[in-house]
Amino acid sequence: MTEKIVTDSNIPVKRVYKKSDIKGRRHEDPGKFPYTRGLYPNMYRERLWTMRQYSGFGSAEETNKRFKFLLDKGQTGLSLAFDLPTQTGRDSDHQMSEGEVGRTGVAISSIKDMMTCFEGIPLDKVSTSMTINSTASTLLSLYITVAESQGVKPDQLRGTTQNDILKEYIARNTYIYPPKPSMRLIGDMIEHCSKKVPQWYPISISGYHIREAGSNAVQELAFTFADAIEYIETCTARGLKVDGFAPRLSFFFCCTMEFFEEIAKFRAARRIYAKIMKERFRARSQKSMHLRFHVQTSGESLTAQQVDNNIVRVATEAMSAVLGGCQSLHTNSRDEALALPTEQSAKVALRTQQIVASETGIVKAVDPMAGSYYVESLTDEMEERVWKYLKKIDRMGGAMAAIEKGYFQEEIRNNSYRLKKEIDENKRVIVGVNKYQDAHDVEPALNKIDLEIEQRQIARLNEFKASRDKSRAESALAALQKGAEKDDNLMPLIINCVKGYATLGEISNTLGTVFGKYEAKVSF
Repeated sequence: MTEKIVTDSNIPVKRVYKKSDIKGRRHEDPGKFPYTRGLYPNMYRERLWTMRQYSGFGSAEETNKRFKFLLDKGQTGLSLAFDLPTQTGRDSDHQMSEGEVGRTGVAISSIKDMMTCFEGIPLDKVSTSMTINSTASTLLSLYITVAESQGVKPDQLRGTTQNDILKEYIARNTYIYPPKPSMRLIGDMIEHCSKKVPQWYPISISGYHIREAGSNAVQELAFTFADAIEYIETCTARGLKVDGFAPRLSFFFCCTMEFFEEIAKFRAARRIYAKIMKERFRARSQKSMHLRFHVQTSGESLTAQQVDNNIVRVATEAMSAVLGGCQSLHTNSRDEALALPTEQSAKVALRTQQIVASETGIVKAVDPMAGSYYVESLTDEMEERVWKYLKKIDRMGGAMAAIEKGYFQEEIRNNSYRLKKEIDENKRVIVGVNKYQDAHDVEPALNKIDLEIEQRQIARLNEFKASRDKSRAESALAALQKGAEKDDNLMPLIINCVKGYATLGEISNTLGTVFGKYEAKVSF
């Protein structure tokens, strides 16, 4: 008997597909509800996606240098990574920051660090994405303050803060506070941005980390949209009108090596989200129904063995993302399974996007995969399976309840185990890992973080603290604590703390005295 062939999401794949495999779907035009074929009538014929390479490492000075290098090479948007202390609300001089300062991203403890990071970069001309969650409100406050020092008003700023705390409890674990106060902070940011920073996307609801943790494509969409529903309900419960904030919600998805399924995933995602917004939340604005999403190629798919093979993997995933109609794209670098990318590797990754855009011809027609019996069938099947998950999550009481029960986490663990087992048993081929290995693999030259960065950063922070008006900082922090104890929107108070030269760690600790700290439930 022939072994059953399935996609990564365990969807059976037939030998050949015919017209009868498409479930009687009527013809749809790009730019029309439910946007299966794209958000805009002309898509990339009119405007290419934003090419945004993830950067940020070591010191603010080094990150500033890398930003300028990438902009010079044709990058069209900045994407900022932060080190673990910054992500978890600790200053660089905290005892638990030791050994982590500047490692996974740039160290930002104060307004001085943020000023250095964006020195010479006009914030009214670039769009900046910041991968930050628990401390997103502080980082946006720092960014707004830097912009104002350049004479740029908040309403001129364009960019995104990831700010998706629910997926931290599910997959990534850089949380600080319990879910309820964390959701309050997100509601405060969305409300503040809708009034004061209208071109900013205050949240990027992220399936990427759910996928990288081991989920399949169906679970990635289902869990991401369940989180989105929770955020939207948080905002509407505050009295916000859905059409007043929904156009500034954005999403972040992963793109792996299952080429056609990934294209179908993005097409299905637009259709599902449009229906959620129109039918569940009664949105009237077309912009509220638009699923605007950034894609990053899969870091998990990259191998430490034969790293040049990763260039091919990234190019394949990038084409899936573009054929799926993304608005923004990050292509990983070939050496990221081993270290933060070198300048050369980052340039190759950027050139990959530019080649896809300029040389392949796939941007000439809108949704060129439409009408493929296989892709259309996968799109329909993906949608059907996602709705089943969403209905089950609703019966549980929504995303927050499902997270607290450990449902998402258990589903991801089970799928991750299945994938690993397939690799170990050679049922899933990973070139260079379990097939076509090299006896003597050559490791490339890697990016090395200067070990002295941590000491220089701490010295810089100590100087900052010593030279500031301490009473002004303490007064701003006291006002923040009082606001946290009441129901005040905390964004203006956090901005005031930043302008009063309070550090990121001090702001985080102040909120922690009111909100408490979250301890994860461990299950086996």
